[in-house]
Amino acid sequence: MDVVASEESLTALENTILVSTMSSDLLPSDSHDAVLRFNAAPTRGYERDVGNKTTVRVVNSQILTNPNHHFIDSSLYKDVILVAWDPAPYSANLNLWYKKPDYNLFTPYVQHRQRNPNQPFYILHPKFIWQLWDIIQENTKEKIQPNPPSSGFIGILIMMSLCSEVHVYEYIPSVRQTELCHYHELYYDAACTLGAYHPLLYEKLLVQRLNTGAQGDLHRKGKVVLPGLRAVRCPAPDS
Repeated sequence: MDVVASEESLTALENTILVSTMSSDLLPSDSHDAVLRFNAAPTRGYERDVGNKTTVRVVNSQILTNPNHHFIDSSLYKDVILVAWDPAPYSANLNLWYKKPDYNLFTPYVQHRQRNPNQPFYILHPKFIWQLWDIIQENTKEKIQPNPPSSGFIGILIMMSLCSEVHVYEYIPSVRQTELCHYHELYYDAACTLGAYHPLLYEKLLVQRLNTGAQGDLHRKGKVVLPGLRAVRCPAPDS
């Protein structure tokens, strides 16, 4: 996989971290060494459920380009490590993608970097996104549509590559599951759980297979415990 950031810039993320999904059912998260959040998910007004700590925020290119998100000015995108991504065709090279991204994230990226030169801000290589899709397909019997993984799956794998242990809440729904898409929006759609564009169902089945936590925690809290990739030992292929 391509490296998103230098090891030195993310040394604070070497212990236990939490991935706070945008699900409607969450738990406080400030006790973890680092907390990852997604897109425009806020903490203000939701501290009782999601805490107020944010270390890393993964954002898709629509967040950068949609004026409703106020990406350049909003405090949501300040004082955190930012990781942005944009979907590209499976075989697209960097030059073609740069000339014609799905959403032009490069202009707001430059503007944000100019205003906040000391803030870590990275753009994922499209190849990284599709390598994750390859992993999902390789672990799925059915042939899935070649659509990029969700921000949630991308964030989980980034943190597994950086941390010794990753806790994820409500990515795999608990008994509290509803059809409410996000805890901060009154919008209901089962596709937010099962997937429509992203291969969400297959992502979640794979994450569930990797879970080393208690089944009771998964059932009651939607809590998944994942080992960092440095701790994963794959069996040797048959000779």
